[in-house]
Amino acid sequence: MACPACGGDTISIPVPSELREYLPGETTGTALCRACLSIHPASDPPAEPPDLSAVDDAFPENPAAAVPLALLVGLLDSLALNRQEITALLERVEREGVDPLLAVDRLADSYGDSAHVDLAARRRQLEQLL
Repeated sequence: MACPACGGDTISIPVPSELREYLPGETTGTALCRACLSIHPASDPPAEPPDLSAVDDAFPENPAAAVPLALLVGLLDSLALNRQEITALLERVEREGVDPLLAVDRLADSYGDSAHVDLAARRRQLEQLL
């Protein structure tokens, strides 16, 4: 599937039921764009989460941390509207032993202007939420 935002390749990710509240609509998964890191609904994701560290090494190999991090990054385009969701996902990633701010920093370094949102600026705003 091509990314509707930039046309880049996407990777389909199944989202555990406890995280589906952070998805739009009634889908069971999300598609993460490899080019801009935006997320889009995916109605037919694989049974097992892919290794998101293959997208970028800023994503942890542990799917329990990588999937909420992908959702978090995808929701950063609207910090004001998604504040509660972003805060919950930040805490979830942290509980899994991953520093979410460091991960966003590393993604900002890797993607720069290619990301769907200015990750460096959002990272500074995320500090205030923690």
